[in-house]
Amino acid sequence: MQAVSLPFLYGWLWVREGYRLFMRQPMAMLFWSLVTNLLIHLSYLLPLLGQIALLVASPALTFIVLNASHNIAKGQQMQLGMWTAPLRPANVRNPLIKLGALYMLACLAAGLLATIPFVDSIMSVMPAPGTPVDEAALMRALRAPMFALMAIYVLVSALFWHAPALIGWHNIAIKQALFYSMVACWRNKFPFILYGLCWLALYFLMQQLDLILLSSGLAPSLQQLILTPLSLVILAILYGSFYPIYLTVFGPSAMALNAASHQDPDL
Repeated sequence: MQAVSLPFLYGWLWVREGYRLFMRQPMAMLFWSLVTNLLIHLSYLLPLLGQIALLVASPALTFIVLNASHNIAKGQQMQLGMWTAPLRPANVRNPLIKLGALYMLACLAAGLLATIPFVDSIMSVMPAPGTPVDEAALMRALRAPMFALMAIYVLVSALFWHAPALIGWHNIAIKQALFYSMVACWRNKFPFILYGLCWLALYFLMQQLDLILLSSGLAPSLQQLILTPLSLVILAILYGSFYPIYLTVFGPSAMALNAASHQDPDL
């Protein structure tokens, strides 16, 4: 698989194409947002084990939404049974589970690497039993490891970003898929920076809207009634943007298996 190097503005175009794909079948994409939110909430019912299971399932979940986006782009109406169809072949499902296990280990390693250098500073602000927590001091101590974790996780994300599609659609070995994904992300680092900034801007807009609603005196239930659907829409657009990223980065070879029926996004 040969990854192309795209212009900087493609970072915004990926977001725009995610919105266009969402508008083709908004209910289907909102359904997937609800499913992923439900899975996240369910994972907290089993502390640690739930989060581990969710990390292991992440590549498979990504492959599901990529296939759904492909079907929507072709004009096919998403039906309930179509969501899990991509994972039925064992030669697709099993490598994605193995990839998920690697992703979980990579996330665990990232957390350890980001935390270990700062253990002493964190422990120094931990309160003795029965004494109140100095939240300001704790937040200051956690700032450095959080920034370190963000930096390391960018590398982890680059390794795994395209791997589910490369494994699931092209039967590429896991090691090769991770390598191709890293190379593809490196070649398109500037569009990905813009892509990340776009989502960061949307996040801050949502935070500002939350503050505005809070200061307006609205009841908390009404605030949630406004913010929850907006959050689900933004999440659905995010999921929809994964597909045009893959198509544009890997070019004509991206979907050779469906070349006759596939219509590329209007980029």
